[in-house]
Amino acid sequence: MKSPKSNKPTENKPDTPPSKPAASKPISAAAPADAGASLATPSAAPTPSTPTSTSHKSGVATDAPTAPAAKPATKPRAPRVRKVAASSTPEFSFATEIPPGLATATNRISATTAASAPSRIPALAPAKPQQPLTISTLIATPSDLTDTSTSTSPVVMMTRIRLARNLAGHRFPGFADETRLATALATCRAALAAAPALHPAYDLAIAALTDLEKQILVERHLISRELAARKNNAAAMISQDQTCSIMINEEDHLRIQFLHAGFQLEKTWAAINAFDTALEDTLEYAFSPTLGYLTACPTNLGTALRASAMMHLPALGMCGLMEKINRAVNQLGIVVRGQFGEGSDATGSIFQISNQTTLGETEEQIIRRLSSVLASIVEHELNARARLLEKDPARLHDKIGRAYGILQNARLLTSGEAMNLLSLARLGADLDIFPAAARSTIDRLFIEAQPGHIQYAAQKTELDPAHRDTARATLVRDALAAVPDPDFTSTNTPTADKHSN
Repeated sequence: MKSPKSNKPTENKPDTPPSKPAASKPISAAAPADAGASLATPSAAPTPSTPTSTSHKSGVATDAPTAPAAKPATKPRAPRVRKVAASSTPEFSFATEIPPGLATATNRISATTAASAPSRIPALAPAKPQQPLTISTLIATPSDLTDTSTSTSPVVMMTRIRLARNLAGHRFPGFADETRLATALATCRAALAAAPALHPAYDLAIAALTDLEKQILVERHLISRELAARKNNAAAMISQDQTCSIMINEEDHLRIQFLHAGFQLEKTWAAINAFDTALEDTLEYAFSPTLGYLTACPTNLGTALRASAMMHLPALGMCGLMEKINRAVNQLGIVVRGQFGEGSDATGSIFQISNQTTLGETEEQIIRRLSSVLASIVEHELNARARLLEKDPARLHDKIGRAYGILQNARLLTSGEAMNLLSLARLGADLDIFPAAARSTIDRLFIEAQPGHIQYAAQKTELDPAHRDTARATLVRDALAAVPDPDFTSTNTPTADKHSN
């Protein structure tokens, strides 16, 4: 990475490329129309201004200032200072103790003018040829997404950070012909071949994958639906432990992603920051001293960073508080989506919560702001669980007990029904109604009970929905066979998610 990267307009759709050229997409600086009043803690997100100095008409990832200017050697990114609207009394308060080491709202605002450059690390060294790995070995290999036994977080299931990057002097993928796409693909692959985090790695040409294999990668959050729809000159490189995945020629030339189980924003940021900084010594990124990293969609300009957490929030849903949460975090430049991002449903009470705006902030400020919001959501979820246990424990126990009975005995389970029942079983593990080890099993079933995984495990050309439901019920029964009957006498409410940064 270079010195602090700044500047980013409003809502980004990380896994959904624009249907029109980026030049035709206006950059909105306004808050959502239905958002509630801004919150007192943390401060509202900075309001970005519309960039005017970058030309996207040709689709070339280069900055176009009015007059030619010398390119800075270190590409400084001094963030712009934005005025933050005065906050009013929030409809849903996020006032909570901020975790140690996180900046306060006042510090975050003042820090926008005093960010310093992170230290650089040596260039990547040449590495041995990568081993050929297949989808079958990927599925069989434990990953942070399917093996969460080391996670101590009852609410945050996974932390993910993604960076969008483009090659200087190359057209954005949506504007490039096949020859240019092939050149960009070869350039990126050559640079990534030396990346230590990708040894060994799955180097997957999208055109060579079957529809089912692409669906499995989407269900594992390793590629986007948009990359899966690409025909030629697109690829994914995925580390063997699946904590690092790189999409090549999706909406941007590179989409770099790191993920870890549990609440680990700082650890994940440190890993992706080091990876990106080293890669930048090999590749010349499209970068503007004024606008930051240049991206195909103007809403990604600046840091081009999307940090998110996958959160399990059943109690907030039972208490009818998710809509208030949604309105409250929108005021802070945070967006709430379903498990698979934009346009997906929050089945199983699983939500992706991520930063929406980055223009005008450094990466560290984005991480701190999101971390404090996530910590507040965790506290509200745990308080909602305690409230349910205090007011009507029999009703909550009945829901969990019924879910356990169906999962242990059902012969047909749709994917939606399985997700919702597994959500209640996971809540039971969080409350010590089931052994803590059951949580990791349930987290794995959240992935393996998805349609693509069920179809792949069947080793048949095509399963109709009824046969998939039968196979899913069998999978769940077998996986939960070792889980003992619920023990409602030992119900306990977790005190807090433990950070493992």
